[in-house]
Amino acid sequence: MKILFCNYEYPPLGGGGGVVMAALARELARQHEITVITSRAFDLPAVSDDGGVRVVRTPVFFRRQMAVANMASMLAFVPMAILRGLMLKHGRFDVVNTHFVVPSGPAGLTLARLNGAPHVLSLHGGDLYDPSKRISPHRHAWLRGPIRRMLNGADALVGQSRNTVQHVRDIYRVDRNVHLIPLGIERPPVIIPAARDEFGLPKDAFVMTTVGRIVPRKATVQLVHALKNSGLANAHLLIVGEGPDAAAVARAAAEAGVQGRVHLLGPLVDEDKYRVLATSDVFVSTSQHEGFGLVFLEAMAMGLPIVCYDHGGQTDFLSTRETGHVVALNDLDAFTRALVELSRDATERAAIGVHNRKRAEQYFIDACAKRYEHIFSEVQERHCRSANQQRTAT
Repeated sequence: MKILFCNYEYPPLGGGGGVVMAALARELARQHEITVITSRAFDLPAVSDDGGVRVVRTPVFFRRQMAVANMASMLAFVPMAILRGLMLKHGRFDVVNTHFVVPSGPAGLTLARLNGAPHVLSLHGGDLYDPSKRISPHRHAWLRGPIRRMLNGADALVGQSRNTVQHVRDIYRVDRNVHLIPLGIERPPVIIPAARDEFGLPKDAFVMTTVGRIVPRKATVQLVHALKNSGLANAHLLIVGEGPDAAAVARAAAEAGVQGRVHLLGPLVDEDKYRVLATSDVFVSTSQHEGFGLVFLEAMAMGLPIVCYDHGGQTDFLSTRETGHVVALNDLDAFTRALVELSRDATERAAIGVHNRKRAEQYFIDACAKRYEHIFSEVQERHCRSANQQRTAT
């Protein structure tokens, strides 16, 4: 098949949604012809090859950060992606797969119609519901209406968690089948753990690590408070990622008197990210909501217990005791107690780590790609039958 992916973010721009779509595209490129239309910013090339995937980037002009898009850049993506799609010169596509109903949805839908191709719309959670944003679509009727029409009009819908599927029905009042396909990760490389002194860590440190954009939804400042409130003098917090809340995190660490034990590492390439995880004792997240939570799987694949809140798609595969601790949203006292408990019991951490490695095996990208491939084939066949019936009728 000739498959067009439409996503306003693609690595190195953006976060987990772009990362998993890129992994999916590379996996499918083993057997199919894959093109991606996405945003161009900074010095990224207009056209490139990523593991057999043709990546076509359209300028959005207004983007100021690699990790986070702003409203102007998201709005600009829609007309620019449509225009760039019209300029593609290597024939029509069999299927268009759009990731994120907001902002990619209108562009992907238009390109599908222009190609006479079925439209598969993949929902990542935050595009339907983000409690940290005033402009989140779920808060505004003027956004819910157009989104409802796109959800109803797609040839197939894919949600990555039960939480996202529930939002389709409960918030947007769309009563139709939504395929549930958990996100997948690429198998982590075989990593030799970094020496702890590379990160300024003592050998006996209890190391908590978080990975992700430092944005309001992640509530990363809470991790600083958990570190302080734990009373663990040997506890250190490693933060991998960048974003507009980084300064607030550094300020909170200074005010709490733990700045020497909070390490802002910035964005890292995958190999270095996995080296950080390999030297850690536990993965932590105070995110207010995750559509799925790709980083949890990456940490599980490295054998780390997870401590997080219970609001979002991660509850599909995380549970207290089995994978670590899942505590009530914003119950920072319970969150801190979980950290203290894990810090005191290396045997429990090791047992959870063994379980998490095995559990992560179910979520590698090859399984995700096979399920997407089945949906693409199904909608293409259905689309062809419909076209043949219309021709026969006329």
